[in-house]
Amino acid sequence: MRLTRLGNHLTQITKFPNLFPVSAYFVAEDDGLTLIDTGLPGDGRGYLAQAKALGGPIRRIVLTHAHGDHVGSLDELAAALPGIDVIASVRDARFLRGERALDADEPQASLRGSITTIKTALTRTVSAGDRIGSLEVVATPGHTPGHIALLDTRDGTLVAGDALMTLGG
Repeated sequence: MRLTRLGNHLTQITKFPNLFPVSAYFVAEDDGLTLIDTGLPGDGRGYLAQAKALGGPIRRIVLTHAHGDHVGSLDELAAALPGIDVIASVRDARFLRGERALDADEPQASLRGSITTIKTALTRTVSAGDRIGSLEVVATPGHTPGHIALLDTRDGTLVAGDALMTLGG
């Protein structure tokens, strides 16, 4: 895993940076760290080690969407961090529980990507405009119907999940 500081509050953790980058992010808050996304299965110990290196405990986990490369280590991390706050959008929470039906107002196309069911119960669901510490939830449906991005209101940094991709130029 490669750690990259992206500002005063944001650190990117990237696995396979030159092949198929899988990224998660730590956001420093007054009470510790918010982990945005949990990468691939088996990465939990790496995130715990990186959090320790950054000097803060992980206080909450926010999932941008329900794909396996974003929720893969959630169950491992939740087991290692009893009582951790786990947050996802209201819409993708249903996917994470195993529901695959599309709503009538959503494009009626096959779901793309590795929609993954988790064992860990979410402690909170969010919608556009909600706050998670310094982060404001921004609805960015498309990649999944409930995809969210997170805007750090302190400095205007946006963590876009898979709403923006630079792989391949």
